[in-house]
Amino acid sequence: MKLKILYNLTSYSFKYRLKLNHKQSYLSMIFSNFYSTNTDELKEYNIPLENIRNFCIIAHIDHGKSTLADRLLEITGAIKINSGMQVLDKLQVEKERGITVKAQTVSLKYMLNNKEYQLNLIDTPGHVDFSSEVHRSLAACQGVLLVVDANDGVQAQTVANYYLAHGNKLKIIPIINKIDLKNANPEKVEQQLSTIFGINGDEIIKISAKHGTYVDEVLKAVVERIPKPTCVRDKSLKVLIFDSWYDSYRGAVLLVYIKDGIISTGDRITSCNTGKSYEVKLLLLLRPEEEKVNKIYAGQVGCIICKMKYDEASIGDTLYLYGNPVEPLPGFNTTKPMVYAGVYPVDSSQYHSLKNAMDKLTLNDNAVSIINESSPALGQGWRLGFLGLLHMEVFSQRLEQEFDTPSIFTTPGVVYKAKIFGKKNITHYKSDEVYFCNPSHIPNISIVKEMYEPTVLGTIITPGDYYQSILHFCLERRGIEKSNKNIDESRIILQFILPLNEIITDFHDELKRMTSGYASFDYEDYGYQLSDIAKMEILLNGRPVEELSTIVNMSKSVSKAKKICAKLLNVIPRQQFLISIQARIGSKILARENLPALRKDVTAHLYGGDVTRRIKLLQNQAQGKKKMRMIGNIALPRKVFVDLLKT
Repeated sequence: MKLKILYNLTSYSFKYRLKLNHKQSYLSMIFSNFYSTNTDELKEYNIPLENIRNFCIIAHIDHGKSTLADRLLEITGAIKINSGMQVLDKLQVEKERGITVKAQTVSLKYMLNNKEYQLNLIDTPGHVDFSSEVHRSLAACQGVLLVVDANDGVQAQTVANYYLAHGNKLKIIPIINKIDLKNANPEKVEQQLSTIFGINGDEIIKISAKHGTYVDEVLKAVVERIPKPTCVRDKSLKVLIFDSWYDSYRGAVLLVYIKDGIISTGDRITSCNTGKSYEVKLLLLLRPEEEKVNKIYAGQVGCIICKMKYDEASIGDTLYLYGNPVEPLPGFNTTKPMVYAGVYPVDSSQYHSLKNAMDKLTLNDNAVSIINESSPALGQGWRLGFLGLLHMEVFSQRLEQEFDTPSIFTTPGVVYKAKIFGKKNITHYKSDEVYFCNPSHIPNISIVKEMYEPTVLGTIITPGDYYQSILHFCLERRGIEKSNKNIDESRIILQFILPLNEIITDFHDELKRMTSGYASFDYEDYGYQLSDIAKMEILLNGRPVEELSTIVNMSKSVSKAKKICAKLLNVIPRQQFLISIQARIGSKILARENLPALRKDVTAHLYGGDVTRRIKLLQNQAQGKKKMRMIGNIALPRKVFVDLLKT
């Protein structure tokens, strides 16, 4: 009997091991196919260099870039006709907001005069907060499609994008879109393009991207006007990384432009930045679906998967064949953040998961800068730099949607500068210029010589009827008018020097509201200007609370103080004693609010008798509350800081 049981157990164990081994071999087969390097199964798409065109679409927001990209994909057979709106807007945040926030690449096959061409198209964002995406995309292109709305005409970001492409010496093909609209006026827009940019009317293509009208003329113009890439396939491999993203199974996926040479599956490549080497596991072309290829040739745009870790990938890096070092490509200038905000986990236990999520997301958005920071109120966190308020909102939304990591974002601020004097103080600060964005880091006023705040050069394009309203609005925001110029008989272009702190929150929304949505706004860095700024402290019963301090301009200090005190009145929990809420700069009190005490009815048990008993009880209660106010410790819960600091 024992022998029989032992035999059955052994047999069962053997069958289980067979089943387990079968599963393991099946999984290993899946992953080996995932990174398959069998060159017999992979396609090789070798097209002559003179038949390659690299271009991107640039325009102001909502002028029809993504719709035009859809029509180009349909005409070239990359997608089915009417397969869906904005195919290249793949992120959930893009679909919800109806805007493009990430540049997307696709390789198209196009036949013209019995010749096959490869058109590498990049659809770029139109909002100023994502201008770094446009800048990187232009590095892989030889030409651009400049799209202008036939109804709205030239807008602020249209001007910025034109000069960005012109500065990169790219061929510009002007396109007037939405000619099918009822109020479209393409002749007027053509005159604007001529006045502002000096564009000849014969160069302009008028289309309706929504209905596909004359879109085929755009493809012909791309082939005929945009030059071939300036690449050499016989030289040593030189690859530029101009975008990347994180994949849970593949690691870092690199979107690259092959400047010189040929890259093949199985090659060993080295990074100029880190010096580390990797084996090329997979090469892809985006059509827009992934297509595995054996080789990518100079002049083409594609993806490299080489099991690179996400913290090793760097946009702007140059890759070369192992053992054949090359001179690194220029890469990209580091983007300068304009807006800073504190980011903290909702719970301290989520610190590491939020850190990993941000590292992976910044792989896809390298315009975000990260600095470690701690707050006595909110704990360990980071100070993140963004290109604008919309950039910050999209980053926060992507963190939650793509990585399921909710977080607390504090009110955005800017980086100020202070000049100090005294050799001893300079030694302490290592320089006579101190930069700070946190009120706790502001130097002592006794050693400060001058204070500076960042400014921007804002460009506003608006109908002339709103000139006076916009002028008054900008002057309220401490702006200085620099220039104004008529574009045509009804529209003007204005330029103001504005403090960055005045435009990062509600400036754009207010501008749109007062002009019924007709005005457009764009800005660029204008350096630091002398300013009268100071640290404003918040006092609770005469005791300063460092975590509630803020940096303000003296001209706006009183209104800001009243606003903060009024908000604290609603978020601080009431105590058994009166709490005075004050805002001060130096020794001057700017605003005050009183949070009344919780009152206990100490006379409730009285049912009669002399009135002096009631008076005595109330006097004793008042004395007790006075004593409690003198020695009482106001412990603010974390929710108070979150309610006050979060956007």
